[in-house]
Amino acid sequence: MKKNVFIIGLDDFNLQMLQSVRNAENCNFIRLLDIQKLIDTNAYRLSDMLELAVEQLDQFEGSIDAIVGYTDFPVSTMVPILCEKYGVPGPTLESVLKCEHKYWSRLEQQAAIPEHIPQFTPFDPFDDQALEKIPFSFPFWIKPIKSTASQLGFRIRNKKDFSKAIQILREKIGLFKPFDALLDKIALPEAVAGVNSAFCVAEQIISGRQCTLEGYVFKGQVRTYGIIDSIREPNRTTFARYQYPSRLPRNIQEEMSRISERIMTHIQFDNSAFNLEFFWNEKHNKIWFLEINTRIPQSHSDLFAKVDGVSNHQIMLDVALNQEPDFPRRQGRYKLAGKFFLRHYQDKLITGMPSKEDIVEISRKLPGTLIDLQGKVGMKLSEIPEQDSYSYATAFIYMGGQSQHELLNNYQKCIQSLKFQYQDLNIPFVAPRAMPEADPQVAIQVLSTPVDLSAAENDIGLAQRPQDQLIP
Repeated sequence: MKKNVFIIGLDDFNLQMLQSVRNAENCNFIRLLDIQKLIDTNAYRLSDMLELAVEQLDQFEGSIDAIVGYTDFPVSTMVPILCEKYGVPGPTLESVLKCEHKYWSRLEQQAAIPEHIPQFTPFDPFDDQALEKIPFSFPFWIKPIKSTASQLGFRIRNKKDFSKAIQILREKIGLFKPFDALLDKIALPEAVAGVNSAFCVAEQIISGRQCTLEGYVFKGQVRTYGIIDSIREPNRTTFARYQYPSRLPRNIQEEMSRISERIMTHIQFDNSAFNLEFFWNEKHNKIWFLEINTRIPQSHSDLFAKVDGVSNHQIMLDVALNQEPDFPRRQGRYKLAGKFFLRHYQDKLITGMPSKEDIVEISRKLPGTLIDLQGKVGMKLSEIPEQDSYSYATAFIYMGGQSQHELLNNYQKCIQSLKFQYQDLNIPFVAPRAMPEADPQVAIQVLSTPVDLSAAENDIGLAQRPQDQLIP
């Protein structure tokens, strides 16, 4: 009998990744809710989503063998609730909230790995004296207690920056109010009670080379399987690309794995994949811990597939089906892979985008390329969902290469071929009569003989400059 695996917000890209993992033929992958109902910058309707999910699951006539998700709030917090209700493997809601409530998470980190975290404090953005109550000097970062995709995170250099950020936070922080309903479901520690989604956290600056460590906990045992470098634009606030495998020294990667085991064991997180964000300050040989995410990051899935031969969806699926994962290493077609962010820094109106034919042609010339366009004609860049506070991503571009030079050179060829058209916002927009529709994702899978990847980690050669944290 095939296993029935329900995936919250399953889309075509992630279905393709799931269908490529080992033993996929033994599973029925079933979409639980529509992804478009989950990603909404105006509201996160958590209670409605849970109600719809329960209704769909209750109406299903077969067995419910696993319930998983690969995106942030609200999906990440729906998973433990639904797993408990239907008796399938998954983390507890309390352990997930300990990770996702940014102040509570810092308190747990302070107890388990105090030498790796910066000074931090909660504050009320509606308090006119909030700045005076922050016990450290500029610069520092501020971010909401709960957020996704770097929304409402700000680097504060002076009082003017703080004032501007507070104005935006007061207007938009209510977006995450549904998170409070989850806090009401458990007994909160005294230090956390009352610090809800309307609050923020201020943190001292941490700097260095940023990376994301991926792992999982299976029956109480913490395992890690890969580290991805997070490389920034020159402004040091927005990501330029993710790149795998990491260039960090082996001993630093091993120490990050040990830190991961300490914090995830302390939180009692179990039966789930996770990813943790770190900085390594090379000058001071200091490892800083940034945050915990309670899921696989789909942004890295194609990178693992290109380099290791299978997506990190393999981990998510195996753990959810109560199976010990056996993740391959360096069995893919490429020595390294990257996810690139094509960005703009001023708001504009989108008047033209690459067509399906354009993207197919790029992928033909640059095999293995996957292009995920953001937005659509007639939309302002600022209307594209889940952007950070400093830029607008108009495309995500996934590529592989046999060397650093080849990877970066192919990326330049790709963006030179991507034809976008924009218009200043103070000029009236007249829609064209016939604008070709952009295909949101076109993947060209190229079969080739696997290459010898034994020397992959010695061929990545591009130095990274120290980078300040991006507030998640």
